[in-house]
Amino acid sequence: MSVNKWNSGINDRKLKEEICEIGRRVYNKGFAAANDGNISIRVGENEVLCSPTMICKGFMTADDICAVDMEGVQIAGKRKRTSEVLLHLAIMKASPEVKAVVHCHPPHATAFAVAREPIPQCILPEIEVFMGEVPIAPYETPGGNAFANTVVPFIKPGVNTIILANHGTVSFGKNLEEAYWKTEILDAYCRILLLAKQLGHVEYLDERKSRELLDLKKKLGFDDPRFHVENCDLCGNSALRDGYKEAAPESCAFEQAPTYPGYLQKPTYDGGKAPAPAAGAPDSEALVKLITEQVLAALGK
Repeated sequence: MSVNKWNSGINDRKLKEEICEIGRRVYNKGFAAANDGNISIRVGENEVLCSPTMICKGFMTADDICAVDMEGVQIAGKRKRTSEVLLHLAIMKASPEVKAVVHCHPPHATAFAVAREPIPQCILPEIEVFMGEVPIAPYETPGGNAFANTVVPFIKPGVNTIILANHGTVSFGKNLEEAYWKTEILDAYCRILLLAKQLGHVEYLDERKSRELLDLKKKLGFDDPRFHVENCDLCGNSALRDGYKEAAPESCAFEQAPTYPGYLQKPTYDGGKAPAPAAGAPDSEALVKLITEQVLAALGK
């Protein structure tokens, strides 16, 4: 890559302003309190613009934006780059078509991250078509390569958003707008799930209707992990539906993701390290109700 092209990428003020605009949206939606969250966009073979550390995403200016190479070494900017940019770079390396990454803490989706509860499928048409599978990456202390590498096993065709256990979410796409949309869609969905559970029941779509949505998704040109698995349980297991304590079909390849706690597996606790509670312990419905009440109380609802 020529020096001129390299310079034009990291000095592109329009792209820096776009990062600031996404930062304002994230902050105004309540997805990133205080200095939370970070945003990046790849501008060259080895150059990435990113938000700096210790700054409110709602009040950034183009002059605040810095740049790093694909190893995380800062190459431009007056402010220090965020330590969590390594997470963004790990995603970009694992999936070269990814150009933009948004990480933040949307409260309803983060509630699922704290509960380590898988995001169910086969409920809302928009989620089936525009998102699909949302895996849960295991917890690791934020910053550093160990944290960044937690998401790598889940980067595969059809996955554009990952929940970070006990932390938040990371969404990604071909541009910043696309990456941000995934976060907004996911948090709205998680809020709907929590509200529906308060009403007492979450109704799943049947297999025929779910397959119709997957057919539509394929016609629209979107990918989905379920397109690549034969005889797969379309919806997975979740504490939000009956049958959570039943074993998943052995034919489904998704069972082979050991760090995706709860998804198509018998329920476990403490990230899969501890067995399910003994007889007489609170059941999953009671636990979800308790979690919902605590989340709503914290939000002042």
